[in-house]
Amino acid sequence: MIDGLLSQHNKESSSPLIPVLQAIQNQQGFLSDESLRLVSDKTGASLSRVYGVATFYHQFRLRPEGKHKISICRGTACHVAGATDLYKQLVKELDLSPGEDTSTDGLFTLQEVRCLGACSLAPVVKVDETVYGKMTAKKLQEILDQYREEQQ
Repeated sequence: MIDGLLSQHNKESSSPLIPVLQAIQNQQGFLSDESLRLVSDKTGASLSRVYGVATFYHQFRLRPEGKHKISICRGTACHVAGATDLYKQLVKELDLSPGEDTSTDGLFTLQEVRCLGACSLAPVVKVDETVYGKMTAKKLQEILDQYREEQQ
């Protein structure tokens, strides 16, 4: 797979590292240690350079995403309406350590976004493609419970 990506991107760019990492992530959902080593071997770039690129750009993930992506709006309207407390609740409920964004059960990945475009419904949380407005701590807990029940 990586050989094919490299031959394709070597024709398009003198520095194929970023497009190759993007293509791998698009196929696998994240960049595994193995894929970073293979890219290093195949491109001749040092592993530290490949890892440096993968960790510098926020678009790259070094761990798989959870089954459901939770996006919490941290824009002005949502911030004023209590998004910070909801974010703290999510971090606690998902048992996330600093620097982590995916629950240990692999069910949820939490991300902060600047605006979801639903300011009149602040605070807003989006799970996958469903937007939930006028969010409260109680409603948020009910939503998490609902997704967890669907897994059982």
